[in-house]
Amino acid sequence: MQFHILEEKKSLKKYFKRMNKKFTPRLKSSYFRKPGDLEDRSLKKEKNIVFTFIDFDRNQGQSFEEWEKNGLLASLLNKISGVCQLRVAEAIHQGIIKVYTKVDFPPSTKFYHPRHIPDNVKWSSLHIKGKECIIGYFDDNIFHIVFFDKDHEFWICTKD
Repeated sequence: MQFHILEEKKSLKKYFKRMNKKFTPRLKSSYFRKPGDLEDRSLKKEKNIVFTFIDFDRNQGQSFEEWEKNGLLASLLNKISGVCQLRVAEAIHQGIIKVYTKVDFPPSTKFYHPRHIPDNVKWSSLHIKGKECIIGYFDDNIFHIVFFDKDHEFWICTKD
């Protein structure tokens, strides 16, 4: 009987010792997070595709007005709004966006490489409907629209 009482006293002492450690005052410096203490959660989640016209080339392809006149501008905006719901890998895997990885710029094209675009970009295309497409490149999840290509002249394919 005494053995059980001794064991209970020991376990109570351990319990109170643990409780005292829990409630010991913290140093003021422990309340501040140091840079690099927590991982950046935004890096874990791949972001959705975003479109920009910052690199749009007004000297080649068609203009906004031409696409509006041909009834393509609304289709373009509808397509873009749908693609914005996807991540880059999803859009490429589903065949919505095609990335040209084998060459820097198409060998057979009616376009020329704009001076304001870096040489090492991976050109990509997004078909709107039929042969009409927009041409650009990705910078992370941002699709930079460079050309409107109504007649599919960026990458000219010859039919055998």
